[in-house]
Amino acid sequence: MENKQQYTVERVPLDEYADRLSVAFASTGVTPDQLCGLGEAELLRIPAGVQFHDPSEGLRAFWVLLEGEVLADKAESDGSRVRIYTAKAGESFGEVMLLTGKAPSLFLTAAQPSVGLRFNEDTFWNLMSCCPPVRQVVLANMSQRMQAHMAEAVHREKLISLGTLAAGLMHELHNPGAAAKRAASQLRENLMRLQELSLRSSSKAKTELQLECMHDLLQHAVQSCHAPALSSLEQADAEEAMSDWLQSSGVENAYTIGPALVAIGFEQRELDCAKEAFEAHALSDALNWLEALVSSVSLVCAIEESIARISDLVMAVKKFAYDDRCTLRNVDVHDSIQSTLTILGHKLRQRQITVKKRFDAEQPEIHSSGVAISQVWTNLIDNAIDASPDGGVIEVHTWSEPDVLAIGILDHGSGIPESARPHIFEPFFTTKPVGKGTGLGLEIVQRIVTQSFGGKIQVDSKPGETQFVIRLPQQGIIANA
Repeated sequence: MENKQQYTVERVPLDEYADRLSVAFASTGVTPDQLCGLGEAELLRIPAGVQFHDPSEGLRAFWVLLEGEVLADKAESDGSRVRIYTAKAGESFGEVMLLTGKAPSLFLTAAQPSVGLRFNEDTFWNLMSCCPPVRQVVLANMSQRMQAHMAEAVHREKLISLGTLAAGLMHELHNPGAAAKRAASQLRENLMRLQELSLRSSSKAKTELQLECMHDLLQHAVQSCHAPALSSLEQADAEEAMSDWLQSSGVENAYTIGPALVAIGFEQRELDCAKEAFEAHALSDALNWLEALVSSVSLVCAIEESIARISDLVMAVKKFAYDDRCTLRNVDVHDSIQSTLTILGHKLRQRQITVKKRFDAEQPEIHSSGVAISQVWTNLIDNAIDASPDGGVIEVHTWSEPDVLAIGILDHGSGIPESARPHIFEPFFTTKPVGKGTGLGLEIVQRIVTQSFGGKIQVDSKPGETQFVIRLPQQGIIANA
């Protein structure tokens, strides 16, 4: 008997356990006689909470649990563990690694005090060849576990995509939200200053010339949010000239209100009427009042722009989510791509990547009930971002072919290695570093394009240029959700 720290291992003849094994494979109708003469196996007695198998041991084996309960966790490429299944008394496991020839990847832990038989590779293959009923159970179990693992991996890929989008969305919402909050706070201060200046000015009667001049200035102040754009040098020169003129005219806060007046498009000549109509002290109050109004208008505009940005993001997410519905409808591909670019905007700006769009103006819609088309753009554009150098360019263009809408997404990264190209659509294949990809993104893209939309996907890659071309029939197919 061998003592493996907290659990024991003992070699036993299988003839002694034929009755108990026949119970484990009872669904196949196997009899104890059919399990005799198969050699030896290892009997393990494991206390609760003890891990009795580690992938680092390099051992591939087939297990039949006679008593207790065992937890099977798979090691992922990023170092995390995922619960694959829970084996109970009378169940078998471990066949997937033996049948596929893959390296061991399971951590096995006893959830309860457990007793099990461990078959090495030679005994397992002997069992498979000599006992067809057992072979039937093993192959059925393998099929079910492979399907369950694939479903779990696809679900995990969706969660990773959702996490990426959610993080980006929170970042995108934070910026306009914070800007609106700052603008609202400053607007409160401006309103108090406007009130104070208005009360001070109202104590004195206004001449007709003063009223006419202030009316004209007021009309200019509220007509737009921004002045025509100036270069940085032109802006600086205009602000300095305006501030110097205000200072020489005896206006308080000249170098504070000068830039605000220039920002909304005021020129010195427009303020000459105020200099002529008001005395020096009254001129200072009048122009400070005007600046407070101008600043308030700019802040209101900033709040409007921030709320519009938040609204655009919410609409983008709604359009993104709407693609998961299966109703037969017209799908606006351009709108779908733009929504994806909006949601991934933070990642593009973080890497200073420019997106050049060349959209076909003729027929951007396809008629289909295909699902999750936005997930295609998300995976492809996200991959293009990862492949692109900082400050690079991604090109997205669409064009029409007979009864087909074609979409090309091109990056200028290092390209896909030639040895990897035949495998890029295979499940779990990835060229990204450990922890950076699941290897399911392109497999999901291909499945959605070909199965949900009846389309085709083409890849052309060389160093410095990789392009994915999606061709979708404009009269799509009814997809299976």
